[in-house]
Amino acid sequence: MTTRPLSADVLVIGWGLAGLVAAAEASAAGRSVVLVDQEPRSNLGGQAWWSFGGLFFVDSPEQRRMGVKDSLELATQDWFGNADFDREEDRWPRAWATAYLQFAAGEKRAWLRKRGVGFFPVVGWAERGGYGALGPGNSVPRFHITWGTGPGVVAPFEAAVRAAEDAGTLTVLPRHRVTNLVVTDGVVTGATGDVLAHSDADRGRPSSREVVGDFEIRAGATIVSSGGIGGNHDLVRAAWPDRLGTPPAHMLSGVPAYVDGSMQDVSRRAGARLINGDRMWHYVEGIQNWDPVWPMHGIRILPGPSSLWLDATGKRLPVPLFPGFDTLGTLRYLRTTGHDHSWFVTSRQIVEKEFALSGSEQNPDLTGKDVRLLLASRLAKGPTGPVQSFLDEGADFIVEDDLESLIAQMTAHPGGEYLDPERVRREIVARDLEMDNDFSKDAQVGMLRSMRAYRGDRLIRTAAPHRLQDPAAGPLIAVQLHVLTRKSLGGIETDLDGRALGADGEAIPGLYAAGEASGFGGGGVHGYRALEGTFLGGCLFSGRQAGRAAAR
Repeated sequence: MTTRPLSADVLVIGWGLAGLVAAAEASAAGRSVVLVDQEPRSNLGGQAWWSFGGLFFVDSPEQRRMGVKDSLELATQDWFGNADFDREEDRWPRAWATAYLQFAAGEKRAWLRKRGVGFFPVVGWAERGGYGALGPGNSVPRFHITWGTGPGVVAPFEAAVRAAEDAGTLTVLPRHRVTNLVVTDGVVTGATGDVLAHSDADRGRPSSREVVGDFEIRAGATIVSSGGIGGNHDLVRAAWPDRLGTPPAHMLSGVPAYVDGSMQDVSRRAGARLINGDRMWHYVEGIQNWDPVWPMHGIRILPGPSSLWLDATGKRLPVPLFPGFDTLGTLRYLRTTGHDHSWFVTSRQIVEKEFALSGSEQNPDLTGKDVRLLLASRLAKGPTGPVQSFLDEGADFIVEDDLESLIAQMTAHPGGEYLDPERVRREIVARDLEMDNDFSKDAQVGMLRSMRAYRGDRLIRTAAPHRLQDPAAGPLIAVQLHVLTRKSLGGIETDLDGRALGADGEAIPGLYAAGEASGFGGGGVHGYRALEGTFLGGCLFSGRQAGRAAAR
């Protein structure tokens, strides 16, 4: 059926975090808002709901309490050294990076605290770098975990949307898939698309694409906040750059299937310029979810720095490609090996202290704001419950009491036929010999000991240095790791108000973009690499900018 045209001051396409923030801001400014998404309402909050809730702050009270000295100057040095902006198209991404850093060092925390968002007191250290002061990586810990993880970040903006809906100033339309942006005399004046059949699919699970009608929405301003392409492996492979080698034949999905990039062509047809599509952020510590929600569902291990990292043949990865140091550099190196997987070799003691799993559903203590469960799971002996479930049920985990048995099981594992058992043995024995002194020529051992000077690492994130074969630290554990798709770092080019730009560099009247659809701001605020904790923050900042500007 064809429904009668709807109208609103602001139309928001996509109800992930950026879309919720944009809709809430526009509604708070007194504008009428329509919020549409192709999924059932069970998916309100999009990818952000599934996230670990990491947020990037600069010189926060949490950092200072942990003895971390941070500054806007240091964070700017890290960001621009990480991003490596080198294109004419990076004009607006550079401007967005500067503005976002000021936000992260300024009002961002207070703005969230005012909305009831709290933070875990121990600050994490992601993307540790290891190249030099001007190279990639965070010089200091900046990864702040939200109390409540991803759902805790989503909650205040979802509540604002629901309140506006109850007040009659905002309309939420699930199962509305935009297929065209309407352009009238050079101005984007709304959208048309398909009404999809009702679906009772739970959050994250695939839903029907049966079309039962169409729709038209007229709007004074339209905001595209539809996410990236991580759930569409064909698009990921098509955008894969030569500098990262050949795309993997086998990848896991770190996002639901609805992250399909369908609004890219729709936006392009309306005149929007998409830039930096070859910049992307995928993880190399992916494991198959033993209890999947969406197709090819993978979970990322958030590793501490102690595990030994081997490629598919058993060769140790080069300096400084240690766990948690350089995601993109490790991805690029592993794509030169000719294989789609690699290995962690570790001990139970390391797993207990250093293995965290990304995702709200993998951290029930933090997600549920359960202090008693948190103390029991994070400080007690043994892995957390979700990590133990992967040790028991995960297809990628091998647990053995001695080295020879571990190597035998690794070689018998699918993909293990590429291993050189003698090389694996030599790498483990050589690493263990370096543990007999408080000093070492092994760069990873030296970095490990250095990291433990940070109170947060020593307290909950980094195991005391030990031999992998130490019986007291055992059993030995091997984990096969896979490439896990996640984020698009490029997208619709926008100015600092979130206005979508055309091929001539001029703003397209009536069209805005936010979140991952805009490369988290400007068409690629991260450049080539992310410092982590910056994706949710990019959605918050770009959604706020676009929502306020569209309301004006």
